[in-house]
Amino acid sequence: MNQSRSEYVDVNGIRLHVRRWGAEGARVLFMLHGWMDVAASFQFVVDALDARGGPGADWQVIAPDLRGFGLSDWPVAQGQGSNYWFPDYLADLDALLAHYAPEGQVDLVGHSLGANIVCLYAGVRPERVRRVVDLEGFGLPAPAPRQAPGRMREWLDEIRTPPQLRTYASLDEVAARLVKTNPRLIAPRARFLAQHWSKPDGEGGYVLLGDPAHKMRGPLLYQLDEVMAIWSQVSAPVLHVEAAGSETLARLAGAVPIDEFKKRFEAFPDWRERIVEGAGHMVHHDQPEEVARLIEAFCA
Repeated sequence: MNQSRSEYVDVNGIRLHVRRWGAEGARVLFMLHGWMDVAASFQFVVDALDARGGPGADWQVIAPDLRGFGLSDWPVAQGQGSNYWFPDYLADLDALLAHYAPEGQVDLVGHSLGANIVCLYAGVRPERVRRVVDLEGFGLPAPAPRQAPGRMREWLDEIRTPPQLRTYASLDEVAARLVKTNPRLIAPRARFLAQHWSKPDGEGGYVLLGDPAHKMRGPLLYQLDEVMAIWSQVSAPVLHVEAAGSETLARLAGAVPIDEFKKRFEAFPDWRERIVEGAGHMVHHDQPEEVARLIEAFCA
């Protein structure tokens, strides 16, 4: 296993935890994890890159725990109605790039939430991005304006009673929870992730390393037209990696035909797609060797 090293970087009033793999001075590859996940989630892809002569020889992988996840700070203490605004993720990425790669262009990899972040960032700062790898990032369904009153009302209700995360009796229970969500996850990987996905709660159990406020839906509707306008400004080639028969894509599309839902990707000037068999939404857990191969070929 290619061991990571931890660093902490102060950005935008909070402290972010960052994992780094590979040799300093090597070419940098930034990776952003998904919702309710952590940077250590990329360990298996890093190991696969390493086996292909990656981080140790050609790459240095830098992966932050996004704000409110893993070992990074929560913007507001638990129970005080902390909230997360999507532009803050872009601001954090902008600050991290200024810290680790202040000049030139960078290669960005993101999974799910992280994929949506890097795709938007590449449209806002096109001069800073060389390549984008989007792992199972689709954006959200396009809402109707009539949904706005209900969304705001739900948000006000959640502010009154913030969500909580359950605790687990042992790391084995945390690992079992991961496998329940992703039945393709093999036991050794589940055990590894459980150690980084949770922490002791001080009472003999384990609690997930994430602010429960992430479970709150924001008060504003997703603006697909604005998102596509930003995507249209991306000058970097974008590689979209999707699991065959993606259940996440089907859930997001709902009653909308998949082909119609994916027309949104036509906004990207240079968009390519690769389908990975034998994987679900956590494609980087299920097929890390194939994901590493695609990243290496696309970004080399």
